[in-house]
Amino acid sequence: MSTSTGPKVVKAEEEWRKILTPEQFHVTRMEGTERPFSGPYWDEHRPGLYRCVSCGVPLFRSDAKFDSGTGWPSFFQPVAPDAVEEISDRSHGMVRTEVRCSSCEAHLGHVFNDGPRPTGLRYCMNGTALSLEPDDKP
Repeated sequence: MSTSTGPKVVKAEEEWRKILTPEQFHVTRMEGTERPFSGPYWDEHRPGLYRCVSCGVPLFRSDAKFDSGTGWPSFFQPVAPDAVEEISDRSHGMVRTEVRCSSCEAHLGHVFNDGPRPTGLRYCMNGTALSLEPDDKP
């Protein structure tokens, strides 16, 4: 399974608009946020691999997913340390850590220090920014 250590995926805004739905574009390219309990995957239980909806790079595995009660899909770790980038976010009068795809810089969500063991982290992702590739195994 490859991670995002390869070349950066760079596209012009009009190219992103052609390959993403309006909601996907708003979340991933305009740093939007879906309403809690409204996006895909917040209540998803199938095993599989969650990929970036923009470029397809692997981001999270279902075995790192947990129910955070927030209404967004939450994970305690990415598939690899270099799969995501963490950036200081001081918007909306708060200090948070934004999470982006390290391959195409799509906005995915935020990470918080209130998650479960073993990491204590909660990667709170917009389901709209992800695509699930279910495992073929029963």
